[in-house]
Amino acid sequence: MIILFGAPGVGKGTQAKILAKKLHLPHISTGDILRKAIRKKTELGILAKKVMDNGNLVPDDVMIELIKDVLSKKSKKGFILDGFPRTLHQAEMLGPIIKEISDEKLVIIRIKVDDEIIIKRLSQRRECSA
Repeated sequence: MIILFGAPGVGKGTQAKILAKKLHLPHISTGDILRKAIRKKTELGILAKKVMDNGNLVPDDVMIELIKDVLSKKSKKGFILDGFPRTLHQAEMLGPIIKEISDEKLVIIRIKVDDEIIIKRLSQRRECSA
């Protein structure tokens, strides 16, 4: 199990996709999960959109339940987690969730990039609405 940790724009998603392919592990991106929920207008998606439109993070309790649900359905051999945890409370709650689903070793990788590069990357980011 691998958790990629770092600020938005450092390349967690890019690196997660590379690692997932090489290690044959599922890539779990909370950002992708939230965007999909918003597109499908699920209960979580509607709540998340409202919170994010106000410039806030989705509440910890919602994200923890989302991750718990997703991880319980994934490979017991491991996964690559991208975008979670984002807060201390989420990190504290993740330990028991992981212990419950697997006894695999957990690897945490912090990716750090200069702020100027992050700003450039994020200002050029686009997403296709289709």
